[in-house]
Amino acid sequence: MTSDTEQVVLLSDDGVPIGVADKHEVHTDDTPLHLAFSCHVFDAEGRILVTRRALSKRTWPGVWTNSFCGHPGPEEELTDAVVRRARDELGLELADLELALPDFRYLAIDASGIVENEICPVYTARAAGPVLANPAEVAEWRWADAAELQLAVSLTPWAFSPWLALQLPQL
Repeated sequence: MTSDTEQVVLLSDDGVPIGVADKHEVHTDDTPLHLAFSCHVFDAEGRILVTRRALSKRTWPGVWTNSFCGHPGPEEELTDAVVRRARDELGLELADLELALPDFRYLAIDASGIVENEICPVYTARAAGPVLANPAEVAEWRWADAAELQLAVSLTPWAFSPWLALQLPQL
């Protein structure tokens, strides 16, 4: 393994870590259950940050989604991974990071056949600085009114990531 190879934590069906694997090798048409996280970031006016996944992403390219997602590395605390990913993907510092949906879990299949199979605790946070999105990760971003976003997702779920469509009503 090279130092730039990202690893994910593999999980048993009851959420117990059982090993690690290279992220790129895990996301296939038979993706094993693994640990991830999602984060929904709000600004001072209460708007939610939504991002459009870069067209180069392996799964759900070009789809609008929550602020950001990621995978903690082996032995990495979830909150540390959330902070790291906010910086890497959005150039964003976070404040008031809170665990909102500790038991969120989903399985979804992308149009390409790639499966997401994750136990994915969901966090909320407040933006503590400007968004400086990494174009390799984010094609576009917007601050959205939460009620308008919920309506858009309910009317056009195909335009959004499946995890956003599942998480948003629970937040």
